[in-house]
Amino acid sequence: MASYRVETKRTPEQVIEMAEAYFGPDGLALDAVEQNPCCVYFEGGGGFVSVTAGTGANETTVDLETREWDYHVKQFMRAVA
Repeated sequence: MASYRVETKRTPEQVIEMAEAYFGPDGLALDAVEQNPCCVYFEGGGGFVSVTAGTGANETTVDLETREWDYHVKQFMRAVA
């Protein structure tokens, strides 16, 4: 399992929407098994991706955890930043 963090000017809602588009049915086709306004958890392909977005003072902090999807998580981080 790997953990990552990235800061962004996007809102937490925008980050979660981007995660749904990137990892969900229209993207990598992972299943969103748990979701709420601040986080989403995907499973598929023998692994998982967890995305949590929270607001800080001036930026949104995005915490990601993954197993088997490291390359795609890093690509998503670049898109969000």
